[in-house]
Amino acid sequence: MIREVISHELVVFLTAALPVLELKAALPMGIGLGMNPWHAFIVSYLGSLLPVPFLFWLIRPILIGIKNWAFIKPHIERLEARTIRRSIKIQKYGALGVLLFVAIPLPGTGVWTGTIGAVLLDVRFKWAFPAVVVGNLIAGLIVLFISQGALTLF
Repeated sequence: MIREVISHELVVFLTAALPVLELKAALPMGIGLGMNPWHAFIVSYLGSLLPVPFLFWLIRPILIGIKNWAFIKPHIERLEARTIRRSIKIQKYGALGVLLFVAIPLPGTGVWTGTIGAVLLDVRFKWAFPAVVVGNLIAGLIVLFISQGALTLF
């Protein structure tokens, strides 16, 4: 029994830390695995925040380092251009834009994209990190309430 709970928690936590999936997939998965909805929320929320400090401090040095590789440079420049193009709201509103962007629980939005966008647009960590944390909390609550409402329909 204890082993199942720990393994479910670990799966949900690690799924939430993955790009694209994040909390939006991990939370319903945790509920589907039989976890208490609020417990699944907390585990997936914490898991989704795990990569944020690493992304914030490491993404720029990594991008600068791999831009020196000729065969990767065009791909990185395309990624940067796409991120900046999609981050016009973040650029216009700064930390509030980061918060709103992360709070929308749709594919392509979330802590990974919001953090990378904040880094590329030079939003300072002291503003970006709390914005990502609060935006992720809002997104998580939206997903939780949608998941609970969807479950009551069946």
